[in-house]
Amino acid sequence: MAHDDPGDFLAQYHEALGEFMRGNHEPARDLWSPRDDITLGNPFGPFVQGMTEVEDAMKRAASNYRDSRAIAFDAVARCVEDDLAFIAEVEHMESKIGGRDDLSAVSLRVTSVLCREDGRWKLLHRRADPISSDSGVRPRQELIRRHVRLPQPRGAEGVSGASATVAR
Repeated sequence: MAHDDPGDFLAQYHEALGEFMRGNHEPARDLWSPRDDITLGNPFGPFVQGMTEVEDAMKRAASNYRDSRAIAFDAVARCVEDDLAFIAEVEHMESKIGGRDDLSAVSLRVTSVLCREDGRWKLLHRRADPISSDSGVRPRQELIRRHVRLPQPRGAEGVSGASATVAR
């Protein structure tokens, strides 16, 4: 299926991330360009380049998740020019991470760069890092869906910057 609009590609990638969060990296891998200059930066290691390194990093990252699910994806910005697209979003998931038995809320700040190859959008670059209250950076409140709330740290009235958590 050709992806005329990156939004169509993103819907497919979001589905693949659901699989990724259950430990299966393959559907997400299939959406990457095979080029030697692709890059990935994820929370579980340094930047990597090229399909072999990207796939190895994806396998390692996916192995950290189990009993997981993607909850929501919040668009922050999108720019499409001819055969190149830039997308920024916040991904919200919940997962058992590592050997832990409890579900943890995971919110990632993600930047993706896509290119159109043979009429299909493919990933060239993806960087994802966790949003934590320690980072001092929070997604804007208007981007968070109703099932996600932003806790306010003590004494932080009027200050933006807490991590998104899943409302139970």
